[in-house]
Amino acid sequence: MLSDAALPVVEATLPVVGENIQEIASRFYQHLFEEHPELLDGIFNRGNQADGRQQQALAGSVAAFASYLVSNPTNLPDHLLSRISHKHASLGVQPDQYEIVAENLMWAIGDVLGDAVTPQVAGAWGEVYWLMANMLINQERGLYGAVGLTPETVYSTWRVAERTQETSDTVTFVVERVGDEEVKPSLPGQYVTARLRMPDGVLQPRQYSLTRADDGEHRAFAVKRVHTPGRPDGEMSNLLHDQAQVGDEIELSAPFGDVVLEYTDRPLVLASAGIGITPMAGMLSHLASAGAPRQVLFLHADDAVDTYALREQVFADLDRLPNATAATWLLDTDGAQGLDAQQGFMDLRERELAADAQYYLCGPLPFMQSVRSALIERGVPARDIQYEVFGPDLWLADFA
Repeated sequence: MLSDAALPVVEATLPVVGENIQEIASRFYQHLFEEHPELLDGIFNRGNQADGRQQQALAGSVAAFASYLVSNPTNLPDHLLSRISHKHASLGVQPDQYEIVAENLMWAIGDVLGDAVTPQVAGAWGEVYWLMANMLINQERGLYGAVGLTPETVYSTWRVAERTQETSDTVTFVVERVGDEEVKPSLPGQYVTARLRMPDGVLQPRQYSLTRADDGEHRAFAVKRVHTPGRPDGEMSNLLHDQAQVGDEIELSAPFGDVVLEYTDRPLVLASAGIGITPMAGMLSHLASAGAPRQVLFLHADDAVDTYALREQVFADLDRLPNATAATWLLDTDGAQGLDAQQGFMDLRERELAADAQYYLCGPLPFMQSVRSALIERGVPARDIQYEVFGPDLWLADFA
């Protein structure tokens, strides 16, 4: 918790820091990479830097964390940092790197706010940062320990064993491990970080959800080619699509991720859109492999049948589950007779939902916001709705 001296200072300066936090985050990253360009080689994804998502995520998380400390002065929101710590562990972030971040973040606060940053203000916000940093360091230490690894050993080498073109812009890669080191099985819903060297020699990381239950020797993940007009193309996705072939080797981290399917008897609802189907496919694969008797409702929205990735795998797994049903929404229903798809966007207002169900969401941010809002309006407790965001979390719904 914040000290008695820091609490009123943070409370008084939170409005001005919050008003300028986006600029602070932008100046922070610019200065950080000027001073430590090596961090762009294997730790930070420069695509997230180029389109501003990383800056937005940092700004949002620091402001939300500080607001929580002010509103709840006797508690530490360690549970709210779980998502960040899992991302950090999958990248091999080390404790001493938090010192580098601290130096550059405090520099950015002073650079943006100028003379308003007195020694008292700097000390109070330094306290906010180190409360957050130490909680992350401790959580990450536990995550590394749970899989018997260290930041230096979190990656291992895998070989592409299969490559399947799911749709025109999505490919599934099945990889097999290289070497005889022990591999911890993934949990349903987790992801791995793929790390590849770009044409200019820089290592770039990207997280991909695992789409099948592990068999001890193989893992599977699906990659959608990222091409968005007006924004940088995805370096990693395009390199994997264009160059990764059977027999090639890829560095993958151990599995991490805090949005993990709970094994209970409660009804389960999985709702996805587009490539957000990937963690849901992984959860279904685990359930099918275990022959789970639990009631499952699988909801998916997509543009058309031709863009519906992993469709065959998902419906094969649903057929293996004794108490599973599905519903589909497509913007274009041509050729979708076998799916019995509804046209348009996913609409849960008239959908019958089991009482006491657990919900998992993944897809574009507007989709998840819409579905979550609809569920909250229907009386579903927020604690029963989990969501997975690809890339930096710009929503931070768990902080709300």
